[in-house]
Amino acid sequence: MDVVRSRAELHHALAALPRPLGLVPTMGWLHAGHRSLIARARDECGAVAVSIFVNPRQFDDPADLAKYPRGEARDLALCADAGADLVWVPSVDDVYPPGFDTSVTVDRLTLPLEGAARPGHFAGVSTVVAILFAVVRPDRAYFGEKDGQQLRVIDRMARDLGITEVVRCPTVRERDGLALSSRNVHLGADDRAAAPVIHRALLAGRAAWASGERDAAVIRGRVGDVLATEPRADVEYISCADDATLAELERIEGPAMLSLAVRFGATRLIDNIRLG
Repeated sequence: MDVVRSRAELHHALAALPRPLGLVPTMGWLHAGHRSLIARARDECGAVAVSIFVNPRQFDDPADLAKYPRGEARDLALCADAGADLVWVPSVDDVYPPGFDTSVTVDRLTLPLEGAARPGHFAGVSTVVAILFAVVRPDRAYFGEKDGQQLRVIDRMARDLGITEVVRCPTVRERDGLALSSRNVHLGADDRAAAPVIHRALLAGRAAWASGERDAAVIRGRVGDVLATEPRADVEYISCADDATLAELERIEGPAMLSLAVRFGATRLIDNIRLG
């Protein structure tokens, strides 16, 4: 496995790789969810590249950026074990050269949910992913469903600009249902024990939908009722939105995304499941 840090090294290494090329963009502190993305790319592509870059432009709070977990040695070991051919670990200046003055934005999809809670977040996400796509030039890029709105924003951008195929991959969960996330490392023991209530709440919403309920307010209420059983859960939002547009629904007539954001102490977790 080649590990490169500059754009020049990257271009040289990419020239030797067979196509199609799969890319797994990450911010590091890799876990089994990332491993599953690399494995999927390994199965479908001639070569697999992974990027590891903590993107400062998608953090609205400098303290949140500072405490984001990092561990390059463990990340590279996971990439090698999972079968990656190439890992790009750029510096901030290599991604955003001096004088960088460009932003890539997706409009309507970024307004609700995480976009409302974290202004500017998705402009940072779409800009860095556009750079990764432009520099690496993958045929396919692999993203997990756990960050549901982010996945839809990136897919919209890639389709609109015609720059690569975005492959959606299932959320990987712990045995108790908690979605794998790099942020889980910040959960204390009590909060970690409480956090699986998120998945139980989403499953309660899905069960209501599966039984024939189509009133979105009722389904949001079922989710909220389960979350209310856990005193450590501080709910920011519960959403039942159109799966394609993310417009909040009154009635569910087609595919929908049921999602939420919940804080446990200082750690903010998001998750979602698809209805239909």
